[in-house]
Amino acid sequence: MCKSWVLLTLLSLSTFELCLHADALYGPSSPVLQLTASNFKSKVLNSDGIVLVEFFAPWCGHCQSLTPKWEKAAKVLKGVATIAAVDTDAHQSLAQEYGIKGFPTIKVFVPGKPPVDYQGDREAKPIAEFALKQVKTLVKERLDGKASGESKKKSEKKKSEPSASVELNSRNFDELVLKSKELWIVEFFAPWCGHCKSLAPEWKKAAKNLKGKVKLGHVDCDAEKSLMSRFNVQGFPSILLFGADKGSPSLYEGARTALAIEGFALMQLEANSGPVEVIELTGPDVMDEKCGSATICFISFLPDILDSKAEGRNKYIKMLLSAAEKFKKNSYSFVWAASGKQQDLEKNVGVGGYGYPAMVAANVKKGVYASLRSAFERDHIIEFVKEAEKGGKGNLPLGSSIVIVKTEAWDGKDGNIVNGDEFSLEELMGEDEREKTTTKDEL
Repeated sequence: MCKSWVLLTLLSLSTFELCLHADALYGPSSPVLQLTASNFKSKVLNSDGIVLVEFFAPWCGHCQSLTPKWEKAAKVLKGVATIAAVDTDAHQSLAQEYGIKGFPTIKVFVPGKPPVDYQGDREAKPIAEFALKQVKTLVKERLDGKASGESKKKSEKKKSEPSASVELNSRNFDELVLKSKELWIVEFFAPWCGHCKSLAPEWKKAAKNLKGKVKLGHVDCDAEKSLMSRFNVQGFPSILLFGADKGSPSLYEGARTALAIEGFALMQLEANSGPVEVIELTGPDVMDEKCGSATICFISFLPDILDSKAEGRNKYIKMLLSAAEKFKKNSYSFVWAASGKQQDLEKNVGVGGYGYPAMVAANVKKGVYASLRSAFERDHIIEFVKEAEKGGKGNLPLGSSIVIVKTEAWDGKDGNIVNGDEFSLEELMGEDEREKTTTKDEL
């Protein structure tokens, strides 16, 4: 009984000492920089030098073994590189942010680059040598940049390049995203987030490749906490898809590469897009809705119903639908108007000189248009759309004050000559001719 009690007491004391040591892996006088969720950004992400960060758990035996070696490396590298540590039990958010799965995990932070894992031996010397190598590389890059000026110019050029991803905030989110009929994929990020920084170039590439097909946007959650709360964003980065039901966005959980994001976006575009439409231009509301936000709006001017009849007009519309189907994944609009119904528009795009049917490709935002010069046939229209995709040729300025009038929509029937427009032979003939005819008949 006594032996058992003594053994239990010794075990308890050993456990107590172990816990006491674990809770104080790095004391106040340690050369290792103690990191917290509140100082991580300023000490690591905003640092101008190399920072090696150990993510540890106080109870981890391997972490305890590394402690004296990590402190020795910190002493050796003092003033050269920063050796730091994060207690993941106390700061679980940082462990989650950097995907820490085991202990200890050592990550190397180099200014302007995503962090990488240190895979070398966990001894003071190889750790110090690795850190010195990183410092030398950084210094060389800076010297080369200073000597040639090329790095700085490239950096400035890269910084000045506009991103195809739209910056969203509480002032424009509803108008651009929720009220839009287009598909939106939105990244909710935090500027200090390491994973967000890794995603940034991939997101930019995907936005560029998807331009004109799917809208990509981004929200800075540090500045827009209301949007973060509104859409229940729990971690960074969070990517939400705003499809047909804008009020219930879904979470994207795929790979964070440009290729994966593009593939997902195009798949969702096909799933969310309805049948293609070729809409009659019956007023300014149709013009605003279909052509105001479209990348390119293809406007057809069809012959008068008395010239083509319903059968002919339906053939034209069917042909336009067939052409539009080929570009279903693009944010283009196809509309049509009967000849003479939108005279101001016809005048501005010079349709009258080419006769009917006719077509123009208009970019309302840029205020330019181009005319279809070849025959109004399916294959020619498809080639015209492809040419417009590339920027087109011979773009002309589109008037900024075009008047679109409200007209009655076509009822799908043949046209009828209005009775008031009919005339008789007597009306055609003059009074003198009628008198001559009467006199002749009397004789």
